[in-house]
Amino acid sequence: MRRFGMVGLGLVMALAFAVCVVGADYTMTIGHSQPETSARHKALLFFEEIVEKASEGAIDVEVFPGGQLGTEAEVMEAVQLGVVQATEGGKFEVATATYLLYTLPFLFDSPEQALEVMRSEVGDQINAEAEANGYYVPACGIAGGFRQWTNNVRPITNTADMVGLKMRTPGIDSIMRTFDAMNANRQSIAYVDVYVALKQGVCDGQENPYSNIAQMKFYEVQKYLTVSNYQVHPNPFFINLAWYEALPDELQKIVTYAARVAMIYNDTIWLAEEMEAYEIIAENLEVNVLSDEARAAFAEEVQPVWQYYIDSGTFSQELLDSVLAYIGG
Repeated sequence: MRRFGMVGLGLVMALAFAVCVVGADYTMTIGHSQPETSARHKALLFFEEIVEKASEGAIDVEVFPGGQLGTEAEVMEAVQLGVVQATEGGKFEVATATYLLYTLPFLFDSPEQALEVMRSEVGDQINAEAEANGYYVPACGIAGGFRQWTNNVRPITNTADMVGLKMRTPGIDSIMRTFDAMNANRQSIAYVDVYVALKQGVCDGQENPYSNIAQMKFYEVQKYLTVSNYQVHPNPFFINLAWYEALPDELQKIVTYAARVAMIYNDTIWLAEEMEAYEIIAENLEVNVLSDEARAAFAEEVQPVWQYYIDSGTFSQELLDSVLAYIGG
């Protein structure tokens, strides 16, 4: 069962009428790496509007996009330390390595399937683990749709085509292990520096959902798109736990509900933008779709990544089985 569903703005706004905040003054600084045109930024501005109205100005929300406050890793650390109050996405495994379960290669059949799990009691359980590391996570959504591959060397149609490619990967453990399993030559480059790295040949290719590829205009410096549908990423809303717990109860409720409303908005517009982004990319790159046989071969090749996390105790077989049962896998 879901703990929350389509929470209406009216419910959040209704809280405002029950709140009587006298002399309260809180600043909530939010930093993230996506551009101003991104679904993430639009949703965070929606969050800002809800919180400021519902709290009657008691909380002043300031959103800084495009890596203005630092890299994703730096902002995650800043939130943990309380220097910045919140962020979304980023180095989610810092909060709890269990988020890596969502990123297992070829786990989900659709982004919507992933959202079902993220909004379930299983998702709530994973979010709660982040509190041990100083993060409160009121909601988790999806960071775009399925992640795809682009490169400048050759179309990727089978497992042999990936071998040796210099592929940029974010510092997410499951992605690094996945590309190692596929025998690629992975490159660690900050998200905001990827365009230049591709243009200068520092790396041959990269992986991202369509929306990110289009928004960052990676298609300007790439030749081939491979529709692999190999992975999704969670998009947790990270809030400094100490800052959140210092809020009056009424303001805590507003922040929590606003985060959940904004996350649903984020998921809705992000997934809606995916196909629009695909059309832009397809106009500029040569597109190939992995055949069912090729996708099965890649899935078999990366099975050691699944087994590693079970063997290392990152998450249990029982938890993985719960996810598989939930999605009918």
